[in-house]
Amino acid sequence: MTTGPAHWELLQRGRAVDNQVYVATASPARDDQASYVAWGHSTIVSPWGEVLAKAGTEETVVCSDIDLKKLTEIRQQIPIFSQKRSDLYAVEAKKP
Repeated sequence: MTTGPAHWELLQRGRAVDNQVYVATASPARDDQASYVAWGHSTIVSPWGEVLAKAGTEETVVCSDIDLKKLTEIRQQIPIFSQKRSDLYAVEAKKP
């Protein structure tokens, strides 16, 4: 209940925009009698950072249509993948 009101939606919207993907987050429903009281508010966010659907604090199912055409349009408007500077750094997988 401390970070939920301040950060829950903000973090989801940020990850959606940063990664140019649809983000769906699930939270437990709020139980004021539990040892940990969850914020709730399961949410679906578009790659543009728009909240498409959001639950309240109660147990519920959240759903939304996902438009893959819109995803392509957004990725063209914010071309983060083409702006990589592979001349400055490389990402390599570590071998175990």
